[in-house]
Amino acid sequence: MHSDTFKNKSILITGGTGSFGQALARRLLEEDECSKVIIFSRDEWKQESMRQSEPIFNHHKIRYFLGDVRDASRLKRAFNEVQIVVHAAALKQVPAAEYNPTEFIKTNIIGAMNVIDAAIDNGVEKVIALSTDKSVNPVNLYGATKLCSDKLFIAGNSYVGARGYPTLSVVRYGNVSGSRGSIIPLWCKLAHDKAEALSITHPDMTRFWITLEQSVTFVMNCIAASRGGEIFVPKIPSIRLTDLAKAIAPEMAIKISGIRPGEKIHELLISSEESRHTVEIEDHFVIMPEMSNYVTKHLDRLLNGRKGKRLPEDYCYASNTNIEWLNVAQLTQLVQPFLDHN
Repeated sequence: MHSDTFKNKSILITGGTGSFGQALARRLLEEDECSKVIIFSRDEWKQESMRQSEPIFNHHKIRYFLGDVRDASRLKRAFNEVQIVVHAAALKQVPAAEYNPTEFIKTNIIGAMNVIDAAIDNGVEKVIALSTDKSVNPVNLYGATKLCSDKLFIAGNSYVGARGYPTLSVVRYGNVSGSRGSIIPLWCKLAHDKAEALSITHPDMTRFWITLEQSVTFVMNCIAASRGGEIFVPKIPSIRLTDLAKAIAPEMAIKISGIRPGEKIHELLISSEESRHTVEIEDHFVIMPEMSNYVTKHLDRLLNGRKGKRLPEDYCYASNTNIEWLNVAQLTQLVQPFLDHN
């Protein structure tokens, strides 16, 4: 679907040693159309571990670039002769954010500002930033920093000048199953170790579900489709955390531990306020920048050639009211590779 978007292009991934960064790099190198894949991250040990983990990560087109998104001058150096930037670097753990807010602000907000400035100054063609459902009506510091980051990337399109690039857009989706720090590897290990119970913070808790490979495909398609200013949201199923526990360890007891600081029972991907300037297109939604409602020329550019429809009044895309769900049998099949790994 992304045609020749990446052909002969140099692509840089911030946070490239993370679960998503590695999966995207692998896909780009396997397709072998791009000229270069640059892994930008701050941990030399993770870069070396990535290099040694699979033969594909020793590909002649891959480069490992040490740096931190907090360092504006290092980003400007890294973005030299880069055409596409995928911004995946972030601090993400909700409880850690509540205790260390300034660190999350430095990486998730100041880091976003630095990425935008470096992309504009270096003439990058396209930038796409990864966001989260926690940025919608946030109740925790992590979600608030990602909301701020999203706003910065959308507003960044106003500063590119007459040349019209870089285009800056955002991709927003829910929890990635099996990614680093997700609940699935932890619960699979507990099941393997025959622990007494699996801990769930609330019995009614629901979440959106997307696999790592699905997220990579969606991001690549969004890069191809982006025109600057959009927030792309995939249509994905919901799950009940109790169903996930049954799929991983049907014989184990479930212990209700209570909601953690900054945690929601259900997640939102599109709020009722955002739905007023959102278009539904086949398997995803496109949230238009609010300014496009008042600037006809801008809205025409964003909608040109896109066959979509407006959402109903007060529509919201929430994990508990979603029309698509994964049941225990489907989840059992999906988590089997993680159980086999243990």
